[in-house]
Amino acid sequence: MSNTISPLTFLILAFSGWLNRHQQHILDYMKEENRILKEQLGGRRPRLTDDQRRRLAVKGKILGRKILSEYASLVTPDTILRWYQKLIARKWDYSKKRRGPGRPRVMDEIRDLILLIAGDNPRWGYTRILGALKNLGHEVGRTTVANILKEHGLDGAHRRREKTTWRTFLKSHRDCLAALDFFTV
Repeated sequence: MSNTISPLTFLILAFSGWLNRHQQHILDYMKEENRILKEQLGGRRPRLTDDQRRRLAVKGKILGRKILSEYASLVTPDTILRWYQKLIARKWDYSKKRRGPGRPRVMDEIRDLILLIAGDNPRWGYTRILGALKNLGHEVGRTTVANILKEHGLDGAHRRREKTTWRTFLKSHRDCLAALDFFTV
């Protein structure tokens, strides 16, 4: 193999050297600009928003501690990396997806619907109320229906039937009774 460099390789090396020098000039300018801004702060600590801290942390993690110690001027490299650790810890926390202990409560809408059905239909038991809810598109267990009725002082169908007054009976059947009047000739 010969020690000569092909013209294409030479051109690529020259371009990469020029590009590296150009980037170094940009970095030097940015460092000087940061020094001026820091002088204008007058020794006070900069007040950064959470979004600004997050952006610095993400960019700083990519650079690493060694390069950050050379270029970071607003805050120390340890601070930037600590922000990054908190950012990652918050991301993988899953606290927003956690729920409280126990089963979730039954929606108030379903609870009111169960009470309404049980009040309007005193002869209906838990299973029949459950079927009516299923027809309306609500999935609830039979025990849930029983527990809700017991919570509100309503017993099962056999107990509610015994406690039905004439007034309640006539009120719930008034449409049928009114229609029966028209059966006579």
